[in-house]
Amino acid sequence: MHQTNIAHLKKDVAPFEKTDTKSSIRQLINTVGPLLIFWYGAYLSLSVSYWLTLPLTIIAAGFMIRTFIIFHDCCHQSFFNNRLANDILGTITGVMTLCPYEQWKNAHAIHHATSSNLDKRGVGDIWIMTVDEYLAATWWQQIAYRIYRNPFIMFGIGPIFVFVFQYRFNRKGARRRERMNNYLTNILLVGLYALLIWAIGWKAVLLIQGTIFYVSGVTGIWLFYVQHQFEDSYFENEDQWNYVKAAVEGSSYYKLPKVLQWITGNIGFHHVHHLSPKVPNYNLEKAHNETAPLQMATTITFASSLTALRFRLWDERNKRFISFKELKQMPIGNESIMDALHRPKPSLEGK
Repeated sequence: MHQTNIAHLKKDVAPFEKTDTKSSIRQLINTVGPLLIFWYGAYLSLSVSYWLTLPLTIIAAGFMIRTFIIFHDCCHQSFFNNRLANDILGTITGVMTLCPYEQWKNAHAIHHATSSNLDKRGVGDIWIMTVDEYLAATWWQQIAYRIYRNPFIMFGIGPIFVFVFQYRFNRKGARRRERMNNYLTNILLVGLYALLIWAIGWKAVLLIQGTIFYVSGVTGIWLFYVQHQFEDSYFENEDQWNYVKAAVEGSSYYKLPKVLQWITGNIGFHHVHHLSPKVPNYNLEKAHNETAPLQMATTITFASSLTALRFRLWDERNKRFISFKELKQMPIGNESIMDALHRPKPSLEGK
């Protein structure tokens, strides 16, 4: 991207940061309303067949994802103009999505401030190793990384670990406000689920809420993963890192069918969101369409995004993601990296 465009891009997007209270309330109604309706419909359908319940819970999961986008906007103080209103709604939707509002808000702010910065990884992001880091790691560290990056672990077990367990505990060094909000969220969750179990029984709660949570959780992690991990993404060390380039070149435009774009609250325009987190989700598409340089962001479709499953390591030399298979084939002189690593060490006998 041309340097002049970089300098002015954030200013170009500023007009789209305006929150429209009517649009926010309309979105709240057309999101939480259908979520409750499909939830109740799923409950009623249990008396008929779970095969009728399942599609209803999947649809409800879509509205749970949309609820999370509202929560996400509250974290950025972009859903309402009033901070208290954002904090209250953010806490409520945080209970609905199993996310502690203050903890997630603070960690996510760090993610935005450090995204694609190789020297500031570790908070609010997905574990990424560079090729050199992986080759220098111990055998146990390499095994741990391979397990973590396995799609079955990341998308299968990941949602349960993150939303059910990790978010129930305070972060190390969390301030009092964050800790208190986390305690409040946990108390409200215990109360909510105790009430549901008392009202309809634990089996019904598990079949309905368990399915909604899992489908929406897997989808949420997938969206977060794929919009930063595409082949020619952007990662730099601190001295070369640039916020605007990290936003536009290190975040993708995930072009989804209109129905899925609506359900996911336009989060596919992730490059716009990272450039200006204050833009409400309902303005992201407009900002993209009316700001020419943003249309140069890497565009991925659902089909092309599936290739991201094989990306494992960031190759700093070639500025792209590679798979473990590609790592084995990377040359060093006349042999591959992995062959060089496994070459027998010369014997010291007779010396």
